[in-house]
Amino acid sequence: MSTGTLLAIVIPAVVVVALIVSALALFMRRRRLRERFGPEYERTVEGADSRSAAERELSERAKRHDELDIKPLPDRARDRFSRDWNNVQQEFVDRPEDAVHDADRLVTSLMQARGYPTEGFEQQLKDLSVEHGRTLEHYRAAHEIDTLSVEHKATTEQLRSAMVHYRALFDELLSDGGQSRHAPA
Repeated sequence: MSTGTLLAIVIPAVVVVALIVSALALFMRRRRLRERFGPEYERTVEGADSRSAAERELSERAKRHDELDIKPLPDRARDRFSRDWNNVQQEFVDRPEDAVHDADRLVTSLMQARGYPTEGFEQQLKDLSVEHGRTLEHYRAAHEIDTLSVEHKATTEQLRSAMVHYRALFDELLSDGGQSRHAPA
């Protein structure tokens, strides 16, 4: 077999193998991001100019998150937060708007105690999305109702719903041992 014939066979074969490896790597990366971010993956893709731009954004979130010092709560702090939550729930009976505001502050305080930065709602969402993507919609919904209640435009049912939403994220943050799952993105 001549060198030209051999090259005509080998070069396309190498190109095909390289394309397969590249496609497989892209598939695996996408799968890891979907698993890590849950529903937040699709939400980010829908809001981005392209799937690759969304995946870059999610990878950047994961990188930022991995640099944070997310830590477990000591038992005493966990107990204190649980008592504080019970107090907020009891407050709801007589002062539902105040209870929702207090629930928001308590969730933010819990985030801070765990090591999450709390410098703004949008950044909080991004930081939480890495490990808490499955409960992030609860946080968005609760925050939206809290914003309505500041203007006294939330119904009692909406306020009750906000408490349920805050509780979902609160429970996850409280029960999660804070062991950062540093899965590569």
